[in-house]
Amino acid sequence: MPSLPIPSEAALQHSRAVQELIRADIAAAGGWVSFARYMELALYAPGMGYYSGGAAKFGGMGDFVTAPEISPLFGKAVARQAAQVLELMGDKGGDILEFGAGTGKLALDLLLELEKLGHLPGRYLILEVSAELRQRQRELFEKHASHLAPRVDWLEHLPARFNGLVLANEVLDAMPVHLVVWRDSGLLERGVAWNGTAFEWSEHPLVDGELFAVARALNLRVDPGKDYISEINLAARGFMRSLAGVLQQGAIVLIDYGFGHSEYYHSQRDQGTLMCHYRHHAHDDPFYLPGLQDITSHVDFSAVTEVAINTGLELRGYTTQAHFLINCGITEILAQTPAENTGAYLPLANQLQKLVSPAEMGELFKVIAFGKNIHQPLAGFVSGDKSRLL
Repeated sequence: MPSLPIPSEAALQHSRAVQELIRADIAAAGGWVSFARYMELALYAPGMGYYSGGAAKFGGMGDFVTAPEISPLFGKAVARQAAQVLELMGDKGGDILEFGAGTGKLALDLLLELEKLGHLPGRYLILEVSAELRQRQRELFEKHASHLAPRVDWLEHLPARFNGLVLANEVLDAMPVHLVVWRDSGLLERGVAWNGTAFEWSEHPLVDGELFAVARALNLRVDPGKDYISEINLAARGFMRSLAGVLQQGAIVLIDYGFGHSEYYHSQRDQGTLMCHYRHHAHDDPFYLPGLQDITSHVDFSAVTEVAINTGLELRGYTTQAHFLINCGITEILAQTPAENTGAYLPLANQLQKLVSPAEMGELFKVIAFGKNIHQPLAGFVSGDKSRLL
């Protein structure tokens, strides 16, 4: 465990309250809960979980930095893909629905660029679980684009029907995951118990239900005497089923870090991909300061694709973030700032490097798109196709 920044006393008290909430939930459940349940409470317990509380999460004062926070170039490039999808909607027009909009930076950059391109959506819908983040998003628009604020609406639930672009940047990785142990003697689910002083891992045999069926279907080979531990994201599967049910026409674009099936469940990745982020430090202890740190896992894009196709969506592209942004014209957007204006150009060039470099976000982050009732190839996927890896 690396040396991590010491939280304030108020933050510690908040974490103790979250810990007590989870302890009570474990006791009510008979002394054991799935890790998915632990993660759900630690991240999303109303008013207390990491994403539901008021602490800073994004940027230099938070725990991690997302692509929209790194550079406005990101949102401007994504806007080119959004404009194409909205154009494909024809005369009836379309909306944009963003999940987990964070500070609202992506929404702001997108709408400002779409305004320049002459392709504003009818509405920009944001489905955000955090009341504190919703307020920050409203304030951002009032400060920087008050004329666009009437176009933005916040939702509590998915709409019954939707036409346009669905967008989710770094959303799937924060969905609660189940932990499964593959052992030569059988399958177990790794959950969480309380030993009187701390949370601890506790394993139960896994013999039936959806989690068992998905885990068994993976057909992983385990060396005798060894454990293979990894995550299964049932929430992401449910998310895709829900989107498929409401999307009438348009596209779904998901941006996140992850792999296809063969790389995700590679024999050498025998401890899974679970990771925690606290004050720009990455570590692997999800029991550390619950409510104050982010807990994530990489995305199995093959599983997401399988569910999408089985529910009537079409795979419209899968590539790296670098290829997607370049296909969407991010270098041309940078070129709009004269290189001679070094004070403006050099920071943007450095930001572009972070977004597309293989050593930064360019290769680890993937972009995948699904469509319904649209037939033109999507601009962000015209080169660099990685669908063979799904």
